Amino acid sequence: MIRDITIGQYLPGNSLMHKMDARVKILLTVTFIAVIFICKNFFALGLMALVTLLLTVLSKVPPRMMLKSLRPVMIILLFTAVLNVFYTKDGNVLFSWWRITLTDKGVFTAVFMAVRIVCLIAGSSLLTYTTTPTMLTDAIERLLSPLKIFKLEVHTLAMMMTLALRFIPTLTEEIDRIMSAQKSRGADLESGGLIKRAKALIPILIPLFISAFRRAYELAFAMECRCYHGGEGRTRMKQMKMRLPDFVSAAGMACLLGGVIFVNIYFKAVI
Repeated sequence: MIRDITIGQYLPGNSLMHKMDARVKILLTVTFIAVIFICKNFFALGLMALVTLLLTVLSKVPPRMMLKSLRPVMIILLFTAVLNVFYTKDGNVLFSWWRITLTDKGVFTAVFMAVRIVCLIAGSSLLTYTTTPTMLTDAIERLLSPLKIFKLEVHTLAMMMTLALRFIPTLTEEIDRIMSAQKSRGADLESGGLIKRAKALIPILIPLFISAFRRAYELAFAMECRCYHGGEGRTRMKQMKMRLPDFVSAAGMACLLGGVIFVNIYFKAVI
């Protein structure tokens, strides 16, 4: 399960999404997430699922990587589905036994929420898959630049956010390495109840925190040795410029937003 966490990973490529401006990709990702939550019926959500599939094809990200990013949330999907199936009492009763009641609306809600979560994870994962950490830092700094009027250290904030995102894969690999070392020494991390498993994690958390603080110190020392002093006077090797694909993508997202709103209103009126 730890190895399946892909948040923060970057996959080099030459696709259309890799060439897009990082600022546009961040704004479009936020808009994409908002549009997913606007969906009120399966027709609108189906449209979002098709768009998610199209974006995955355009990004040229291997399907196995997309499936790998969904594996860690399978437990959340199942838990959400079970809650919606058995705790939704509205609608026509399909099955009833003791205190368990299964309705058509409960099944509808469970499937709807599962598809929504899958689209959410898959769509947002494309941002880090197709954008380097450096470009993410620059894009976040540019987008947050209006906050400078409040005397906020925008560059420092952007750097902290990007470093935290970047080191998620590193920490997951470190957790997997520590767990393998503990298992080789006879540690039992998989059997027993919830309390026993929680206690078994203590020998993992201690070396993990030590390793994380060591990495943070080494990174700070390396940045200091390279005379890093924040964003003041800093130049960039690659300048971000919006091109035709960026404007086309923005127009496409606007059309998608309008299409989802139209589908919501139309099918609500028909049904």
